[in-house]
Amino acid sequence: MPLVTDANDLPNTEANMQWGGRFAAGPSVIMQEINASIGFDRKMWRQDIAGSRAHAAMLARQGIIAQDDAASITAGLDQITAEIEAGRFPFTTDLEDIHMNIEARLTDRIGEAGKRLHTGRSRNDQVATDFRLWVRDAIDGIDGQIADVMRVLAARAAEHAADPMPGFTHLQTAQPVTFGHHMLAYVEMLARDRGRLADCRRRLNECPLGSAALAGTSFPLDRDMTAHALGFDRPTANSLDAVSDRDFALEFLSASAISSMHLSRLAEEIIIWCSAPYGFIRLSDAFTTGSSIMPQKRNPDAAELVRAKTGRVTGALVGLLTVMKGLPLAYAKDMQEDKEPVFDAADAWTLSLAATAGMVRDMTPNLARLREFAGSGFATATDLADWLVRVLKLPFRTAHHVTGRLVALAEGRGVDLAGLSLADMQGVEPGITQEIFGVLTVEASVASRVSYGGTAPANVAKQARRWTEALA
Repeated sequence: MPLVTDANDLPNTEANMQWGGRFAAGPSVIMQEINASIGFDRKMWRQDIAGSRAHAAMLARQGIIAQDDAASITAGLDQITAEIEAGRFPFTTDLEDIHMNIEARLTDRIGEAGKRLHTGRSRNDQVATDFRLWVRDAIDGIDGQIADVMRVLAARAAEHAADPMPGFTHLQTAQPVTFGHHMLAYVEMLARDRGRLADCRRRLNECPLGSAALAGTSFPLDRDMTAHALGFDRPTANSLDAVSDRDFALEFLSASAISSMHLSRLAEEIIIWCSAPYGFIRLSDAFTTGSSIMPQKRNPDAAELVRAKTGRVTGALVGLLTVMKGLPLAYAKDMQEDKEPVFDAADAWTLSLAATAGMVRDMTPNLARLREFAGSGFATATDLADWLVRVLKLPFRTAHHVTGRLVALAEGRGVDLAGLSLADMQGVEPGITQEIFGVLTVEASVASRVSYGGTAPANVAKQARRWTEALA
């Protein structure tokens, strides 16, 4: 789409002064440059046209403009839609933003009727409406993407419900879990992300249109009509708040930052798991790159970039919070800085979600390696302590102390716990029997974690089915 910078390229040159006769001279080049937002807010052209359609229909039904004018406005907006879709619309910085660009083009096409469209509204309530519509559309698309990542994770969980891997705390081997259980942990995180988006959507779904500049309008608008035409639940109740509220954008960015953090955590694990010291998974050529000098390298660049984009998203949230923190009511031009961070964060988030879904589908777990490491680092020590409590009725703190001594003994001999003899164990705790060796395997450990939410394979399979059905 061409970006025109010369007002003479526009058929209707008087339209470059949409604010009317107050100013005798035009703005300086620097003022035009800092003031114009058409370079980024033209992303909202569909929302702007939808809002104008609804506003025109309401004005006509209320008798504020003639039905013929409303029909001309609608036809003109149809023509502008076709122009933009075909890449023929002459966007210009002289008209500052998407709202004035479209209105000027409409007036050029249909004449006097186009000048009636702005009756009873201001750019303040217009931009607030368009921006809410854009964020709402973004939420609906991103919600579907999150659900897709969840489906992929749940499918991998079902596939590997019984395959053991090391569970970590402090990035140190802690207890065996299953690969499926690990996948489901991210399903739970992403489910909360969807919940935050749903909350954000519910709160933003009020229509500012008709609030005008800040005080409402003297025209007999039917704000319920325009709100419902645009899919809002209701009109906003306070005109001052309506034009100056950007909570919906901040909530969207907050949800995006938290979700991106979740994606980054998974990306970090993929990076670690792909490294040679671990070798837990393998990514194909589709999600890795090579080195310009080291021919053996297979770099998990998709995961690294997902991790990095979290910084952009978090920065967008902090940036908009900083813009909004000192603004008195109502609208201030500072708020023009609200859209670029939201647009950028949405782009980064959607790309990260797509990359994450692709990597989870693509990765091949090294089950033998995972099984080997699941038992490393005395990972079944807690199972030994639990057995002492359950069978010998020792207090847990006593059992913890006994187990610690056995771990130290095994470590000194260079074996795991199962490598100790019964006599070795009885030297620390005489009540231990041969039965203890039945709980020291990785498989026995994961199978024993039957509490709700635990890693027992039956639990994991059940949770994977539940999520698969819920996301179907």
